[in-house]
Amino acid sequence: MPVLRIVPLLFATLFAVQALAADAPRRKSGLWEVKTQMAGMPGQGPMQMCVDQASDNLMQQRAQEKVNCPVMETTRGAGKITIHAVCRHDGMTSTSDSVITGDFDSAYRNDMVVRYDPPQQGMKEMKMVQEARWLGPCKSGQKPGDVTTPGMQKFNMQEMMNDPQMREMMKRQPK
Repeated sequence: MPVLRIVPLLFATLFAVQALAADAPRRKSGLWEVKTQMAGMPGQGPMQMCVDQASDNLMQQRAQEKVNCPVMETTRGAGKITIHAVCRHDGMTSTSDSVITGDFDSAYRNDMVVRYDPPQQGMKEMKMVQEARWLGPCKSGQKPGDVTTPGMQKFNMQEMMNDPQMREMMKRQPK
């Protein structure tokens, strides 16, 4: 799968975790395996991400640059974070509800529903489940931001997010 095709998926899957309030838990530094399943779409298999605080902070910053979310409600409970967000972009409103469970040190699960008004590319609603688990320290030669996709394509998310051409492309992407 080309990198440009997975960028919106990565933003969608990471947004719920990265766009939380400043006091939200951060993932433990190291190598994470992330499995994402979107209703009605074939599974892509797990991807692996080498993360640290700086790479998670960059994702949060870039996600917040792209969206206008007048409603962002975060509720914390025992082992659970619930997020309700209403965001606007180019005449479209998306309402998302996420329930994230886990400890962010060894594993977490994100159950998310996003509703679009008006529908986007014929979709009124998208349901997604993301399951992540910590595998250990990043592999030798990996650096924070490195992502390996199921097809073994490799790229660095931090470098991509800092690329001026990529940032301009993301600004033009429909939400």
